[in-house]
Amino acid sequence: MSDAERGEYSISDLAREFDITPRAIRFYEAQGLLAPKRAGQRRIYTSRDRTRLKLTLRGKRLGLSLAEVRDLIEMYEPGRDERPQLERFLAVLENHKSSLLQQRADIEDQLAEIAVFESRIRKQLAAGARVRGKRRG
Repeated sequence: MSDAERGEYSISDLAREFDITPRAIRFYEAQGLLAPKRAGQRRIYTSRDRTRLKLTLRGKRLGLSLAEVRDLIEMYEPGRDERPQLERFLAVLENHKSSLLQQRADIEDQLAEIAVFESRIRKQLAAGARVRGKRRG
């Protein structure tokens, strides 16, 4: 029976599976997201750690902070009513979405303002070129 079949993973197993560095895994461990067992210097990750790592990476892809990810993960307890966790997750997602929409609106405003200035500057440059051309002629 392999380690994975027993629900045990090495740091390199998880790094390979999730395409991240062992250093990133140690960072998540330092942040309290993972809690491997130790066999001497060797870290032994459980299926629970694997799931927590998967949820951490998913939260990161969604743009959540590690604190938000940690809060959500710590709410999860197999066999318990998951409704509170799902409601909290929905609230976090709604908040994050609202923040992203505001950032997008701010970026669109800035791009519009840049376009106005670019247009003005291009007109000034074109007018300056015409004036220089007339002076030479």
